[in-house]
Amino acid sequence: MTTSIRTRCLCTTFAIAVAFNCPAPASGQTLVPAAPLVPATSAPKVSRAFSGLFRDTVTDFRSLASPKPLTILGIGAVAALAARTADGSMTATLSRQRAGFLDAGETLGSARVQLAGALATFAVGHVTGNAKVTAVGADLVRANIVTQTLTGAVKMSVRRGRPDGTEFSFPSGHTSVTFASATVLQRHFGWKAGVPAYAMASYVAASRIHDKRHFLSDVAFGAAIGIVSGWTVTMGHGDTRVTMAPVASPGGGGLSLTW
Repeated sequence: MTTSIRTRCLCTTFAIAVAFNCPAPASGQTLVPAAPLVPATSAPKVSRAFSGLFRDTVTDFRSLASPKPLTILGIGAVAALAARTADGSMTATLSRQRAGFLDAGETLGSARVQLAGALATFAVGHVTGNAKVTAVGADLVRANIVTQTLTGAVKMSVRRGRPDGTEFSFPSGHTSVTFASATVLQRHFGWKAGVPAYAMASYVAASRIHDKRHFLSDVAFGAAIGIVSGWTVTMGHGDTRVTMAPVASPGGGGLSLTW
């Protein structure tokens, strides 16, 4: 694989994330934990906290109709359309490579692994009385719920065939859930956590193309869904202006996004 093809594959979805996330961590929408817990009463309090967590998720779905999430989804759709021109060539290029380096993507990006990690973070935060860990865990759980619901709804509506001949290719669920987690981490901890988190999400996206489970356009829109989900559960109050312009390149095209 040439250096330019590898770079395009790993950075297509990463670029969407960089364009729409600000350096400051979000503090506008976090779950405020209960008072520090003691072992004798931790189980009932964690149970009540979980109930409140899922109630907050209802608000998250309502927030999807706000301008910023709709803008991100719209630009993600345009990016997916632009990426369709490279679907075949990218699948052919990546699938010819040896598995090796990309093997772990299927496991790291699975919904079960991502949700289990989010739930564990939330529970540990409550048991230890750590407000920051609890808030991060809560946002991770809610982002997982939102992104899985959106991804599943689009999959069932579009029913696009996968490169391997099976159904439900568009969008990539592995990509959406890892980008959702990456967005939550970036919003809480800034780019010191965001850069490696988005790099991991891009790695998962590349692995899905390599395994012939998704096309480039699938992972592009999956990234947009994940970013929207992460933004929604950590929504702040700052103004963000985004400009978009088409860019032509040899053998394809893309979008220039400026924040």
